[in-house]
Amino acid sequence: MARTERESELLAITLQLLQKHGYEGLTVDEVAAIAHASKATVYRRWPTKAELVLAAFIEGVSEDAEPPETGSLREDLIVIGDLVCAQTRQHAGTMRAVLGEVSRNAALSEAMQRQLVDQRRRMMRKVFKQAIDRGEVRAGDVDSELWDLLPGYLIFRAVVQNRPATRRTVRALVDDVILPSLIR
Repeated sequence: MARTERESELLAITLQLLQKHGYEGLTVDEVAAIAHASKATVYRRWPTKAELVLAAFIEGVSEDAEPPETGSLREDLIVIGDLVCAQTRQHAGTMRAVLGEVSRNAALSEAMQRQLVDQRRRMMRKVFKQAIDRGEVRAGDVDSELWDLLPGYLIFRAVVQNRPATRRTVRALVDDVILPSLIR
């Protein structure tokens, strides 16, 4: 869904406040005050603080959801890995807050699945399809379990373990795990 300029402004303010105060310290009152809006304006669009936070997070990472087309599966995967690393460095605190809320809120969990996880999975499918079309891998060798491996591990490492991945981590995951799994 396309956002209005005002919605984008409210979400940008929310992200800034999340990074400054964390989920618990964020208040809709402060978002509204900084945006020179009423709380009713915010709540009309996002009925709960959790939905506002999820929307802000998704807005913050959605601009980078286009699949790369470098001409090489390895390079496409490295671009995606580097992007995930940059996003987790920038949004790790927000991700922790969102994941905590998602575990308690079924509607929020479904929204995150639909708006973020499925979007990322479509990107990975396209990257693998491009590689199949180029003859780098065979369709039968692309196991759907691999779609989540790269972003899943990098996010887990940064958000849960608080150990942000490096370019070396991305390359090792791509070169030593994913590509050998595809080219047996």
